[in-house]
Amino acid sequence: MSLTPRQSLLLVLLTLTWGLNWPVMKLGVTGFPPLTFRSLSMWLGLPVLFAVTRWMKADLRIPHRDWPEVAKLTLTNMLVWHTVSILAVQALSSGRAAILGYTMPIFSAVWGRALFGERLTARQRIGIAAAAVGVALLLWHELAQIAGRPWGAFGMLVAAAAWGLGTQQMRRTHLAASTIALSWWMTVITTVVVTLLAAIIERDRWHAPPPAIWFSVGYNALLVFGFSQPVWLVLARTLPPAASSLSVMMIPVLGALSGAWWLGESLHWQDGAAIVLMGAAIASVLWPRRISAGAGTDRRSPAP
Repeated sequence: MSLTPRQSLLLVLLTLTWGLNWPVMKLGVTGFPPLTFRSLSMWLGLPVLFAVTRWMKADLRIPHRDWPEVAKLTLTNMLVWHTVSILAVQALSSGRAAILGYTMPIFSAVWGRALFGERLTARQRIGIAAAAVGVALLLWHELAQIAGRPWGAFGMLVAAAAWGLGTQQMRRTHLAASTIALSWWMTVITTVVVTLLAAIIERDRWHAPPPAIWFSVGYNALLVFGFSQPVWLVLARTLPPAASSLSVMMIPVLGALSGAWWLGESLHWQDGAAIVLMGAAIASVLWPRRISAGAGTDRRSPAP
């Protein structure tokens, strides 16, 4: 399947938006409460996302019987990821956080095997081993630093593991609601919960955001929650699996390089080795297998 010029442009913009967002998030939580930053971004992003649902003429109604399933999908796909990852970014460089966060496809493969009996190919097992070595290198460097905060690395892995589980659950959900409707309600629920957590935990640290923080909030509101999320939902259903895989593989690399260039973060050999290992691991898990003529096509589900 060949990409249209429009699909190619949107894929490039999506990769740039998500990749550059890692140093933007790091800037946003430096000296500002992280959960408050996340909730501000989501509240400002909701009107944009709602406008997208109206433009797509999406039916946002969810039957009462389906709300427990929506709550489960929200927990794994959005709530844990958006809460834990923004806390972990405070304790890590943006590049390191990006590398660890995008171990999600590896966790998804492990969950698929452990919970749903999916068979792992030889190259997928090799990929998981490569990812484990990459994570070990990053954790080793964090533990070796006197001022390091290894809990940030563990937190990012927890967030990636939850997102990986949520991806498997999304592939198996039988909800009748459209994906964009699910995205809308999952975002609404996550926004409310994160706001409550910010009010409980960070209220004593609330203050007016300076211009740099507002820039980060606006970037996340418009380009992440308002643009990237709905665009991914559209592209993931039409792009070849290889194209989606390449976009995922480039995001942590872009995050690490942009953090070093923009924020002056130091890149160590462990980071470079981890980028190579994670790239190989993600490729081994996501790259589609060859199929024989007449066999069914490999379908991808949208990620949050």
